[in-house]
Parts: sequence; structure tokens; C-alpha cells
Amino acid sequence: MAIREYGLYLGGKWQRPGPMLNVVNPALGEVFARVATVERERVRAALDAANQAWDGWRRTTAKERGQFLLRIADELGKRADEVARTITLENGKPLAQSKAEVGMSIDHLQWFAEEGRRAYGRVVPHQMDGKRHLVLRSPVGVVGAIAPWNFPLVLAVRKVAPALAAGCPVILKPASATPINAVLFSECVAAAGVPPGVYQMVVGPAQMIADEFLTNPICRKLSFTGSTAVGRSLIEGSAKNMVSLSTECGGHAPLLVFADADFDAAMEGALVVKFRNTGQSCIAANRIFVQRPIYGRFLEVFVDRAGKLKVGNGLDEGVDIGPLINEEALNGALNHINDAVANGAQILCGGKRHECGNGFFLQPTVLVEVPDDALCMREETFAPVAPVCVFDDEDEAMRRANASRYGLAAYAFTSNFSRAMRVMEQLEAGTVCINDPVPATSPCPFGGMKQSGLGRELGIEGLDAYLETKHVSIGGIG
Repeated sequence: MAIREYGLYLGGKWQRPGPMLNVVNPALGEVFARVATVERERVRAALDAANQAWDGWRRTTAKERGQFLLRIADELGKRADEVARTITLENGKPLAQSKAEVGMSIDHLQWFAEEGRRAYGRVVPHQMDGKRHLVLRSPVGVVGAIAPWNFPLVLAVRKVAPALAAGCPVILKPASATPINAVLFSECVAAAGVPPGVYQMVVGPAQMIADEFLTNPICRKLSFTGSTAVGRSLIEGSAKNMVSLSTECGGHAPLLVFADADFDAAMEGALVVKFRNTGQSCIAANRIFVQRPIYGRFLEVFVDRAGKLKVGNGLDEGVDIGPLINEEALNGALNHINDAVANGAQILCGGKRHECGNGFFLQPTVLVEVPDDALCMREETFAPVAPVCVFDDEDEAMRRANASRYGLAAYAFTSNFSRAMRVMEQLEAGTVCINDPVPATSPCPFGGMKQSGLGRELGIEGLDAYLETKHVSIGGIG
């Protein structure tokens, strides 16, 4: 099969400014596409182009900006099957999940197209004769957006859509492992007629591009999704120019199943929240805690269901588990499994590489008797690996669930309303899910506590991230 090559969208034009980067299909372990990259000078030029576009874009009415977003959504809808297939080719996730990602991306664009019209200020009741006070909301300026590979389209759109809606030009840097869907998205932006420089796309070394975003005074805001380690380095790098940051970093979500839960609903929820996207999700359940009265039954059914999940190429019919993103990710997951076993854990299913051609596949794995100090109980396992632990009472469940430096998401299944309210209030996570394994929705904020990041995406908070608050004091009023 011929390897297709792609350019970058810079200053309203398609360009191939630098060396080509190979993009690998993780299901086959083969290069299927190449995309152009940029040198630092080109990132600087992109920032200059965005700066030139800023004054015109922020003067555009919110209604007009929203109409551009709706046109982008329409273009993406026309190409939904093509974009979904591309996500699966470069990410590996099952095609049905890629289609769902495209659908959610369209919904985000439509949401922010309307929400941009509600960036309200306020009139403050005057405190002194002769003066009046206003509070205005203004776009922060040029934005750098760094997106991850695990949900490459929707997490990019969560940054691009609100930035554009707020009146900010934006430069998207997709992950080097998954840049082609961003090219297709950029084609949708171009087809929608967004003015040159308002939206651009760069590909290249993440550190170099981030450094230019952080040190160039043109860039006023950086939005990042990725690891906590990189998030920390960006916070340090932002100090010199006081660049505003939004960081959605690592997660280590607990899943609590209480004895009073609807068993079938809890089982289905656990399977979804653990194995969706091959476990490569920052809100995946990394630690599953089941109350003792139902622990044995839960374990028996969960192991049986996990062992029957179909592993294979995400383009094949009926596949539940695709490949991990690369060899490094596969080896990292195996290291977590081996560490748990070395510390006394038992493997009830899986635990090995799944032999499927040259792809990066791991068997769905269930571990028991995993000590709390094992790697998989302390650090994010971006893979279909499920440690299942037993607990006795609610206090123990809360203590163990919150015993993490991360706080992105947490899940609980219970039919006891009072318990649901207590758990909701006590769990230390930016998103708490009660009897719900799929929480994301455009109108509600998403982000983390503790070392899972700063700020929120989606909802009205997602637009606020790209707005400054300005106080206007008016004197001389008779």
C-alpha cells in the first residue's frame, strides 16, 4: 500500500516546511503515512501569523465566530467515516469507538458555537455618585494547544473550539503518534473559511514547540493534555512570561463497587470504564475495589467477561481491544504486571503479549491480591490491566480510593442514595461518576484535582479558560 504524505496548515496555506515524520499503524507495526514537521523558526512564524490575525478575529462578533464553528462541525460530519477510520489507523482503537469520538467532537464544536455568545460581563451597582463600574470578558490572546494521542481528535477539539469561540487564534500541536486526524480536521477548518492565521497546525518535537509557546511573548495561553511529569515541566517553563496554563494530566481512577449496587449494571460499567480505548484513557479505572459480600461473584464474572474480549485490529468486526500505541507502551504495561506478581499478586487471566502479527497487543489482564504499594496501584497503567481488590466498609473504600496523588475521575456503584451523596462529596476527583461509566458531556466541566492538572475544559468553565476578566471604572457621570 502506498504511503501517503501530508502537509501542515500554516498561515491559511498548506505547506511542507520540514522533514517528514513516519506515522505507524500500531495494529500492524508498519508505517502507513508521513506528515511534515516544523523547525522552531516555523513555530515562531506561526505565532506571528496568529498575532496578525488576532485583532480581526477578536473584533468578529461571537455570533459570527459561532457560525464558523458550526461550519467546521458540518465539514467534520461529512467526513466522519473517513476521520474515524484514520483515528483507528493511527491510534488502534476499535472503529466504533473512533466513530463515537468523531461524534463527540462535533458536539463540542456545536456547544461552543453557541456558548461563545454567552461570554457575559456584568454591570456592578455603583458604590459612589459620579462613577459606574462594568466587568467585561475579553479573549486572552494567541493560544498554543498541545493534544495527546489517546483521544487525538476530541481532546484537540476541546481546546480549539473554545479558544476560537472566545476570540483567540489557536495553534494546534497534535501528538506525533497521531497527527493525521488533525490534518483532516485542519482541512475541515480550511473548508469552513476560517480566516488565515486564526487556526494553524504544527507537528514536530514536543519540547521544542512547547518551549517556543512558553517563551514567545505572543503566546498568552497554553492548553495541554498529557502526563503529569510533562505538566510539571510546563508549569516551571511558564514562570518567565507568566503564561496562563490549563493542564489536564495523569489519572489513577478508583472504581468502587458496593454490595448494594445493581450487580449487572456495575459489571457492565466496570468493563467499559476499564477496557474502553484499550485501557488507554486518563479516566480509565486503574484500581477496582469490590465490597467483600459480592467480591467472589464479581471476580468470577469479571474474569470470564474480560477473558472473552476480542483482541485485534480495530478495523476488524467485533473487536473490543485494539493495540497499545507502541512497543514502549506495551513494555510498560508488562512491567506493571510483572511488578505486581513479584509483590505477591496473582494473574487470573491475560498477563502476556497477545500474538497478533507485528502489532502491539496485550491480553486483557485481571490481577488479584495486589498490594497497595505495587506500581499499578500507584501509577497510571495505560493498558487493559485491571487490579481487583476487596474492601470491607465505606470508610476503608474512601481512604483507599483517595490514597493517590491523582484526582481526575472516580467511579462508584451503589443503590443507596445516602451513600451515593456521601461518596460524591468525599471522593477527591474532578469528575465523580455514580452508577455511570461514561461521564463526558459538552456542557459539564472536565479536569483534575491534586496532580491531575489545573483548570477545566468543556462547560462554561471551558470557555472561561480563554477569557480575561476586565474591570472598567467610569468616572465623571453626573
